[in-house]
Formats: sequence, C-alpha cells, structure tokens
Amino acid sequence: MASAVLSSDQDAVRVETFIAAPPERVFQALTDPRQLVQWWGQRGLYRTTESQVDLRPGGSWRSAGVNAEGKHFHVEGEYREVDIPKLIVYTWRKSWMPEVETVVRVELAPEGSGTRVLVQHSGFAGIPDAARDHGNGWIRVLGWMQAFIEHGETIDKRPALTAPVG
Repeated sequence: MASAVLSSDQDAVRVETFIAAPPERVFQALTDPRQLVQWWGQRGLYRTTESQVDLRPGGSWRSAGVNAEGKHFHVEGEYREVDIPKLIVYTWRKSWMPEVETVVRVELAPEGSGTRVLVQHSGFAGIPDAARDHGNGWIRVLGWMQAFIEHGETIDKRPALTAPVG
C-alpha cells in the first residue's frame, strides 16, 4: 500500500509503494501511451483518454482526458532525465492551472521479486493544500498502476468511484 509524506515546508510530497513486477515492467506501464490510457483513471473521478510520450531528455509528454462532469482536461510537461528502467524526471503542468509548473521524480529500484516505486512531486510552495492533495492523488495513481500490472485491472474493470474524493 502506498504512503505519502509531505515536506515540512509543504513544497513537496513523497509517495512510496511496492509493485510485484520487475522495474522494466513498471517503467513500461509508466511510459507506454497505450498502457497509460488503460489504467490511469477511475470511472466517477476522471479517465485518461489520450497519451503522447517523447521519452528522452527534452522530449515532451501530454495526457488528456475527461473528468466525472464530462469536462476535458490535459496535463503536460517535458522530460528532464530518463534512465531506463530506473528514473524519470519531468515537469508537470495542468490545464486548469497552467501558470504552475511542478516537477515529478519517479525512481524504480529492484527489491526482492518486485520494484520499490518512489515518487517525489515538488513545487507546491505557496499553494495551499496542493502537496497534500497531490499526495492523495499519487497514492490513488500508484494503486491503479499496481492493480494494472499485477492483476490486469483497467479503468473499465475497476469499480466506479461513488463517494467524493477528499
């Protein structure tokens, strides 16, 4: 189960989990556009419908989707570091707050028969509750990815969210 820790200055969140698959498989689920649209989302919350990836330092990425109210959104950024299958560092900008750019660092380390996944998302200083909210979001996302990798669970197979997310 993933857990989140906020930095003392509320600028960053660190989320960690274990996935029972090798780092190469986890890296693939994180970076393959065909796989991302299968697992990143949940009915009743939002779903990713399109993903584009240029996986190289300086390359761009973009994911688009629709939220529970039917409104379209996108998130996008640029890759800063790529070390297959160990590390991805990229910027993160969302369509509903394009003036804010944050940085996501995903580290994948072999551990026993699987992978320790560490996500650090920073750049939230001065934005009330943003690090906490993103920490909760990353816990959900890593759970979705884990269910997809370990059990083949897709957005359409996952139970719909019926209660508000808080």
